[in-house]
Amino acid sequence: MKNTKTGWMLRKKCTNITMNKEKNKKIVVAMSGGVDSSVAAALLKRAGFNVIGVFMKFWKEAGVGENKCCSTESEKRARKVAKFLKIPFYIFNFEKEFKKRIVDYFLKESKKGLTPNPCVVCNKEIKFGLLIEKALSLDVEYIATGHYARIKKDKNLFHLLKGSDKEKDQSYFLWELNQSQLSKVLFPVGNYTRSEVEFLARKFKLPVLSARKSVEICFIPKTIEDFLKKHLKEKMGKITDAKGKILGKHNGLWFFTIGQRKGIKVVGGPYYVIAKDFKKNILIVSKNKKDLAKKELVAKNINWIAGNAPLSLRATPRRVAIPLKLKAKIRYRHEATPATLYKIKDNKYKLIFQKSQFAITSGQSVVFLKGDEILGGGIIER
Repeated sequence: MKNTKTGWMLRKKCTNITMNKEKNKKIVVAMSGGVDSSVAAALLKRAGFNVIGVFMKFWKEAGVGENKCCSTESEKRARKVAKFLKIPFYIFNFEKEFKKRIVDYFLKESKKGLTPNPCVVCNKEIKFGLLIEKALSLDVEYIATGHYARIKKDKNLFHLLKGSDKEKDQSYFLWELNQSQLSKVLFPVGNYTRSEVEFLARKFKLPVLSARKSVEICFIPKTIEDFLKKHLKEKMGKITDAKGKILGKHNGLWFFTIGQRKGIKVVGGPYYVIAKDFKKNILIVSKNKKDLAKKELVAKNINWIAGNAPLSLRATPRRVAIPLKLKAKIRYRHEATPATLYKIKDNKYKLIFQKSQFAITSGQSVVFLKGDEILGGGIIER
């Protein structure tokens, strides 16, 4: 291959998918009709894999609009790319499963006053759950997606690493994956930046450069508030300050999230949501943004990607569990911050940050990191 920019990128960055022993193996690529998954399919085809394109159909609300992840236009683009690459193309219909496992989960957790992250659950249950199950039933060796993340194998252990592009890194959403899933997954664009992926899309002449980048929650066509209003009834309650002074009324705690400033109908603002008392149905607000700053949280439903907690956190009859120093993220766009993790009891931990974090939100994911590696994560309880 000539020493061109394209050739350099293909040689330099595709080492995880060009091993001779992997060539000719069947692999399903989840194709969304976007640039990232299309380039992933093209890279795997060039690397010698027997590539099969799959477009997943998710639930959409009747009469409202299309699911952003699997719109009619997205399907057309994915089909067009598959035809261009000369690979088989199939549609997997996961509408019922998506409604039950993702949409119903989102509404159930929201009704509790929490702020769930459906993308994390979708990755575990659908994209790396049902898709892997169905692909393996078709005698496929691997599945691949256009996620900006990386996988490194060390002996018999698979490590999940951040993507090379810091701005596009999507490893935060993958903390619920396990060793069995990672052993069957490839992330072909994880070593690339978005600009390099777009460059390859142009070089490969893929018909997807006009595709819009995916944003927000795919099954909500307009705003989260509009969606919740349609599915959850209003429940009027008081708005107070931290001292209990009544400032106004709200129409349901599930329409608000910690740190929210807009939509609080109280004179004399701006006010920030700093807490929600679900037992008393009270929304607690403050004018002072500093009231959102906290150094501690408690996380539950912990998943360790390696299968077990790090050794220091494992108590035995002969040894007391030692707190673990690491970095943690409480939100996708937040910086990973130094913190210390303490085990409270089975599958529940306390995290203490070096510096205060703003708007720690119950129901969201907290992710644990060591360098570029995602160790695991959990759901913020409080």
